[in-house]
Amino acid sequence: MKVDKSLISGSTKMLVLSIIEGGDKYGYEIIQELNLKSYGTFVVKEGTLYPILHSLEKEGLIKSYPYKMENGRTRKYHKITKKGKTYLYTKKKEWNEFSTKVNMIIGSNV
Repeated sequence: MKVDKSLISGSTKMLVLSIIEGGDKYGYEIIQELNLKSYGTFVVKEGTLYPILHSLEKEGLIKSYPYKMENGRTRKYHKITKKGKTYLYTKKKEWNEFSTKVNMIIGSNV
């Protein structure tokens, strides 16, 4: 089922942080994991992801660092910070409260 992008846009920071919380990731890896874990519902393009990552880093919620691979190429990895973990915990609580109340109104048997 295709989901309205306006429903997704308000939660992208929380989704990206949730992926990074599971371990340091580089951009394409984040895109793949979002797609995989959502069964194709959250298909994020690089042009959408990288501004989100820059914003998260600017806010101090993640820290980026270069990693040199065996083949000599360098990838930019992203790691969640302590501030990012606190932010994510708060956003998850808000999301649970919000989704519970919405389901109480619309019903969860849709």
